[in-house]
Amino acid sequence: MFSRDTWQEIFLSIRKNKLRTFLAGFTVTLGILIFVSLVGLTNGLKNTFDAFFGNDATNVLSIFPGRTTIPYKGYKSNRVIEFDNTDLEDIEANFDDFIEYISPQITRSALTTYKQESNNYTTRAVAPGFQYSEKTIMMKGRYLNQTDIRERTKHAVIGRLVENDLFGNEDALGKYIDVGGSVFKVIGVYQDEGGDNEERFIYMPYTTRQLIEKNTDKIGQMVIGFKPEIGYNGAMIFDRQLNAFLREKKFISPDDRSGIFIRNVADQLKQNQQFANVLAIVGSIFALGTLIAGIIGISNIMVFVVKERTKELGIRKAIGATPASVIGTILLESVFITTVAGYLGMLLGVLILNSIGDKLEKYFILNPYIDAGLAVTATIILIFFGAVAGYIPAKRAARIKPIIALRDE
Repeated sequence: MFSRDTWQEIFLSIRKNKLRTFLAGFTVTLGILIFVSLVGLTNGLKNTFDAFFGNDATNVLSIFPGRTTIPYKGYKSNRVIEFDNTDLEDIEANFDDFIEYISPQITRSALTTYKQESNNYTTRAVAPGFQYSEKTIMMKGRYLNQTDIRERTKHAVIGRLVENDLFGNEDALGKYIDVGGSVFKVIGVYQDEGGDNEERFIYMPYTTRQLIEKNTDKIGQMVIGFKPEIGYNGAMIFDRQLNAFLREKKFISPDDRSGIFIRNVADQLKQNQQFANVLAIVGSIFALGTLIAGIIGISNIMVFVVKERTKELGIRKAIGATPASVIGTILLESVFITTVAGYLGMLLGVLILNSIGDKLEKYFILNPYIDAGLAVTATIILIFFGAVAGYIPAKRAARIKPIIALRDE
């Protein structure tokens, strides 16, 4: 069945029936191409979700003060809620089993100057734990520590682009900058995978900011890193208990949605992952449907091919060809066409995905890809069914008596 004569016959059949061969191959190529593309684009969508949440820690609760809309316990509505240092202390004391770190965040904008260079930057007054919530990477120097908080030092940690703007090629470490009229010593330079905007912040101790602002104890918002080992369910319990605790302390009605806001990154991450998984399932269904359509397409074409060659097969049997040789020739031709077309479709699909990169990022598709094993497996499946598609009609044709086959029109 695998003799030289057999292969010559196969190639002769392909040359004589170019359109038929093209249609069979095109069906397979298109099926694999669409399958690879759909799976790759779905993975690109998941990459976008991973990238969005991957720049910051996912075990984080961010708490924002708001304005009440409902009177509660003798307090009027439209009351502005403020957090202060006692809130940090009370949360640490009451939720020690949940908390890994806690940091306030006081955000201000300030004109920052070094020698003749100046620019406006956003400053963040924080505690040391804030580094973990932002996944800040220190390039040189150090981040803020508890000594800075306790002693209210005028130390600043600046972003890579702040250093580039103000210092050029000069090393910023140990230099002094004017931040909104107060002089700070640069103790560290950081970078952030979140992009350029994340590298244009200036960090300082929150106690120092409070000192500058007439020794206030007010803080803007709070960022809490909960222990990863408590898991998603533990994070949701912590979220509910913390919400109830702060509402009771600040006299905010449980029904007032505007008095306080808690952003639970773990909850958002799970919701978005579920959404991405649903899209992945939908994409996989369409991809599987495309693969099945390709299988049906090649099956229909092979039925037509065998039907078209019925008289030829009758002549071959009349001159001594065995049913096995008849089946083998048709089967080999089917497998050959399906294999070449299948791997062509797979390679085209992979090349298309590789060429996309981040070009579709605005459509929430980033670096689409397909696992090589999955692509090869899908191609092998299509080749297998291509062989089955050729075998079934070939076996039926091989059973036909030569005299009947020769009468076929």
